[in-house]
Amino acid sequence: MKISREEVAHVAALARLTIDEGDVDSFARNLGDILAYAESVSRADTTGVSPTAHAVEICNAFRQDEVAGHLDAQNTMANAPESEDGSFVVPKVIE
Repeated sequence: MKISREEVAHVAALARLTIDEGDVDSFARNLGDILAYAESVSRADTTGVSPTAHAVEICNAFRQDEVAGHLDAQNTMANAPESEDGSFVVPKVIE
């Protein structure tokens, strides 16, 4: 599948990636190869193949809820570098 330089630039902008101008042709070729492979996989005959979510059959392993020991709030806050009103104080990461 042929991917244009403009399509590479568009996808890079959507992903907020900066691509050097010299790498655009390489990315276009690689993306084209990936899409061509995905297309060939989608054409595979899956008649009689059951849908699966995992490569091997698995089942949930349940256990009983049991009360176990835990740190109380005072001991937990004693381990915090900084706390305020019973909560951890962390650096602001979102403007």
